[in-house]
Amino acid sequence: MWDLTKRHYRHYFDCMQIFQNKTAIITGSSRGIGKAIAVKLAAAGARVVITSKSVTEDPRLKGTIFSVAEEIVQGGGKALAVPCDIRFEDQVKNVVEKTIETFGGIDIVVNNASAISLTDIEHTESKRYSLMHDINVKGTYLVSKYCIPHLRQSAFANILTIAPPVNMDPKWFGEHTVYTVSKYAMSMMATGLAAELKKYKISSNTLWPKTTIATAAVRNLLGGEQLIQMSRKPEIMADAAFEILQMNPIDITGQHFIDEDVLRNAGVHNFEHYAVDPSAPLFGDLFL
Repeated sequence: MWDLTKRHYRHYFDCMQIFQNKTAIITGSSRGIGKAIAVKLAAAGARVVITSKSVTEDPRLKGTIFSVAEEIVQGGGKALAVPCDIRFEDQVKNVVEKTIETFGGIDIVVNNASAISLTDIEHTESKRYSLMHDINVKGTYLVSKYCIPHLRQSAFANILTIAPPVNMDPKWFGEHTVYTVSKYAMSMMATGLAAELKKYKISSNTLWPKTTIATAAVRNLLGGEQLIQMSRKPEIMADAAFEILQMNPIDITGQHFIDEDVLRNAGVHNFEHYAVDPSAPLFGDLFL
């Protein structure tokens, strides 16, 4: 959570001004990192669009776009829940249209939705290959594409993609080539967007965690409860995103940020409160 010591008061209220009445579309925001970013931005006055496929409660995953939107509204914020599978162009266009109808513009896009399977090529099913590339790559492309015309109308436009810095060390390919390629494609797309959109003063950056984040994917697909205990809470990514999204888009674009580095630069030096279990060793995330 934000540390409201005296030296942070001015910064905190400046942030409230920056995000007041800005509109943010956040994909995959029914839980985890996406939800944490949505809640953080809404608390600072942003109008947030909660979108994902999760419209009914799944006991293994918990949370829907509607429950997140309701939580934000109950807390005094502004939120719109729009169902969307970002693999499908018509659904992405619908999110953008609903956003413009409701809030009148788009200032921030967070490409957070992602699919994961840590399998080698031989053991990656064709449908799983398609799922990862359709969500991670095509989905990021579609959401960015249809938001760009509206971002051009914003005086403070930012695209933030949850993707890693590209690291060509073979160890990041050997055990899960397909997933790695799909995530690096997101990173390269963010770099391409930065180059394409700089003339419009729209920034495009990426953000990645230094350690694993306690998400449903970690619990259900990767390491179970043991890895959850060695992870940090999604709030560390939300706090880092909060810092990046308030930077002047004219000055900061084409960067590949790491959450801990961003927060250290912002004056945060104690990260213990982000740990799920402060007594457990932290498990480093992929690609770093």
